[in-house]
Parts: sequence; C-alpha cells; structure tokens
Amino acid sequence: MNLLRPGQAGYADEITGFQTAVATAPAAVVAAESAEDVVAAVRYAAGHGLSVAVQATGHGLTAGTDGVLISTRRMTGVEIDPGTRTARVEAGARWEAVIEAAGEHGLAPLSGSSPDVGVVGYTLSGGFGLMARRYGRAADHVRALDVVTADGELRRVEPGSDLFWALRGGRDGFGVVTAIEFALLPVRELYGGSLTFDSADVPAVLRVWRTWSAAAPDTLTTSVAMIQYPDLPMVPAPVRGRHVAQVRIAYLGENGDDVVAPLRAAAPALADTLRTIPFTESGSIAAEPRQPHGYHGTNATVSQLNDAMLDAVLEHAGPGAAAPPVLIIDRLGGALARNPETPGVGWDSSAEYVVRALSVVDGDGVADVRRAHAKLFDALAPWTTGRLLPFVYGEHAPEEVAESVFPAADLRRLRELKRRYDAGNVFRAG
Repeated sequence: MNLLRPGQAGYADEITGFQTAVATAPAAVVAAESAEDVVAAVRYAAGHGLSVAVQATGHGLTAGTDGVLISTRRMTGVEIDPGTRTARVEAGARWEAVIEAAGEHGLAPLSGSSPDVGVVGYTLSGGFGLMARRYGRAADHVRALDVVTADGELRRVEPGSDLFWALRGGRDGFGVVTAIEFALLPVRELYGGSLTFDSADVPAVLRVWRTWSAAAPDTLTTSVAMIQYPDLPMVPAPVRGRHVAQVRIAYLGENGDDVVAPLRAAAPALADTLRTIPFTESGSIAAEPRQPHGYHGTNATVSQLNDAMLDAVLEHAGPGAAAPPVLIIDRLGGALARNPETPGVGWDSSAEYVVRALSVVDGDGVADVRRAHAKLFDALAPWTTGRLLPFVYGEHAPEEVAESVFPAADLRRLRELKRRYDAGNVFRAG
C-alpha cells in the first residue's frame, strides 16, 4: 500500500481531480493499484478512526475529506468477454478504454457523453448516456460488483443482495467498488452529431426541438445545450463569441437524415456534424472539455416542457442572461421510464425531461453561481418533480442532496443499509 501524507512528493498530484472547485486535504492518500491495496487502506483508516473517501477521475467530486482518500486511478484493467457480451472493469478505468476494447468486438457500453469520465462513479450515480432511451441506465445492466466494505472485507455482490441494490444508484457510503461487471450491447455504429444554431434562432430552435423530441422514438436519445462560447482564438470561428443552441443526437435507427429534417428546417445551422459514425467516435457528439476546471451545477427533472418554462430558460440562461450557464435539457422517457429487470435505487422515471445548469467557478464565485441557478430553478418549480444525482456538482451537504434525489422509500432503505454495513460511518461522504 503506497500511503502519502501532506508534504510528501506525489501527494498534491494524487488528490487532484477533474473538478478543481472542491478543496480537499486528506490526512493521507493511498495510491491504490489493486483490490488488496484498497482493503489495506480501509483497514488502516478504520484502525486510526479516520473516514474514507474514494476518487478515480474526480469528475463527480462533491465534497473533500480530511480522512483517507483512496485514489483508484491506477486500477485501469478492462476485460471484454465477447461470448457473453460482458465487460469487467477496474475502479479507475475511464469509458474511453471500455469503448475502444468493446468496439473491437462490435460491442458498445452504455457510456455517457464524455468518454473521459470514470466508469464506476458514473454507473453508481445512476448515469445515463447516449443510448439511454433505448436501453436505460448503465446501472440497470450491472451484473456484479467487487466492493470493500467498512469491515475491510472484499465482497462480490450480485443480484439479490441488498448491497447490490444500494450501490447501483446510491453511489456513496457503502464501500469502495474495486471492479464492476456489466452487459455490453451489439452496437457498432449510430447516426450522431449535433446541429448548432446562432443566438437569434435559439428561441425558435428550443420550441421546435421540444415538439420534435416529444415524439421521438426510443431509438433516439437527444438533448439541447445552450452555450456561451468565449471570444478567444482557440474557439472555432463559427461559434467564437456567440451564444448558441446545440442540438445533440444519438440515433440507433435508419434514415437518420429524414428523422432530423424538422430540426434542419428550424433555422440555418452554424455547424452540422450529423452523420453515421462508429460508436468509438461517440465522444465527438458533445465534444466535452477534457481539461480539469472548477464548476458548480444542479438540475431538475420536470413533468413537461411548456412555453412558460422555455421562456424562463431563455430569461435566466439564454443569450440575454447576465451570466448564462451551460444549460442542457435532456429528453427522458423510453427505456428510462420502464422498470429494469433488476431494479437499483429509484429515480423519477415519470419525468419527461431533465434541465441542468453548469457554471465554471473559482473560489470566490460559487455563491453568485448558486444564486443565479436558484432563479432559474425557482421559475421551473411548479413543474419540477425531483433531481438526478449524476448532475449535482460541487454541493457540500450530502444529507440535503440525498433528500432531493432519492425517493422517500428508497432513502429510508438506504439509511437502514448504511447502519447495517457501515455503523461506524467510515464512508462519511454518503
């Protein structure tokens, strides 16, 4: 077990993740290379009365720790079984490694918009991605988990176990997952990309996309993003300095050009990248940034998307807003509205859309960003049904977050299981 303390060489690098707005100063960080290292780290923490937190890529980091931080970034093993269409992935692996390995066999995982994100954290959070309306959440397709619990034991948990239920969507507070096994899908390619529209056309595009997405088949997963691009030389000329609406498409059916024709007719596009692509290029659809930075974000699931709601979105996040966030609206429904064969922690499957806001922040700007986000989500409150855990970034009150993202019955069960598996509250981040 490689244990580093403050001031030692490598400590600062080891605790740094993609999210830089959350300060953390653990008493020790363990650079884990194996499940045995994780076992040793949990036993060390328990023996010294220290809490345990875990970090792979740090994309979903919501709170720091003053205890022991287990860094799993070196645990990057990926095994593909093409016969059973199954992947076994270690705790630190990113989606890009799974996408490439599965693609060699004509298979694809239920990854999200960014291939740079860690597989385990995304899945345990209840993440949904590019094929979600056809196949549901990644957590719905998990077959087994290897997890080190608070007693320092490495366990294999499978369907039928309370712990298996809790981890898939409950995310924090029950142990450190060292490996995950999940089903892959027989998908080689899809019709995907984006249509980008100028600021003057954003109101019309939002309404066309709303009507069009409401009738979308389950084979189509789509979102619309509103983005204010900076006026900087490295930004592509068509969008430099502009506030745009970008409609993102991932379609598993045929005749993709016919399906998106109403969108292309909505307004002239600044950019049109829609085409048939191999799934290994699926990260190009959203083309999300890969460089670490600080950010704060929240979201709301909503029962509908009416004109009053779109007006609120435009007022608080559109071209005229004082400090517009990146605003993304995802179409839900399809498989996301159906009960999976092996349920995990629940979410609002009746919601039609999720509205999410994300703003880049530094140490002094978080309060202003929270106030700006609150104005938007207060306006959407009459139609809000809940929040989704994968899109809560930078909040530091786990209890408050839990009460807003989990159904009441599931939260009671999670608390009961927390007392059973971690009575000493070793995993305090949950």
